[in-house]
Amino acid sequence: MAAGPDVPQVPEVPDAWQPLLERPALAELLGHPLAGAALTEMRRLLPPQVALHSLRTFLLADALARTNGTAYDRVGLLAAAAFHDAGLVGRSRLGRGGFPCRSALLLDAFLAGHEVGMGRRTALTRAVRDHMRPFPARDAGPEARLLHFGAWLDVTGRGERHVPGDRRRLAAVAPTPWFAVSFSARVVACGLRRVLPGPPVTRR
Repeated sequence: MAAGPDVPQVPEVPDAWQPLLERPALAELLGHPLAGAALTEMRRLLPPQVALHSLRTFLLADALARTNGTAYDRVGLLAAAAFHDAGLVGRSRLGRGGFPCRSALLLDAFLAGHEVGMGRRTALTRAVRDHMRPFPARDAGPEARLLHFGAWLDVTGRGERHVPGDRRRLAAVAPTPWFAVSFSARVVACGLRRVLPGPPVTRR
């Protein structure tokens, strides 16, 4: 599918992505070097269904931010969304913290390679590392809260009342049938008990 006349061309992007890239929240970022690099890495790393989930996650997160008037790092959140499930892919052994921590490490390496500052990297990698928590931490920044919201809404439908109809519309133009089932299978294959953050260490 060709992109619309007002949408910047992104090289080597799957046709299935185009209806999502034409959404204003994504179309506005396509000329940004970090956004383009994140999309390129997402295409290289992720299976098609997971990549579409990542794009929908960003769009749902952005919809909540616009609804609530929340300021956030838009390009950074796109990068975080692109990498948030990257740890599910591949055969390398998971370390402590399961696939979200591996995803955060992959994101950190990507951001460092593009000379993103430490403070920004810390906020974005925390968003990825914590996105599988049942609820965001109380001290989570806007990127962490938005990524959490978008990822959970896309997979489970939780929080739909905050952006009514958006999940259904995105799924209609970029469907991934049975994604929740296949995603759950991937998580189980990675070892569910190592996905959720461990309990805090008690100081004596």
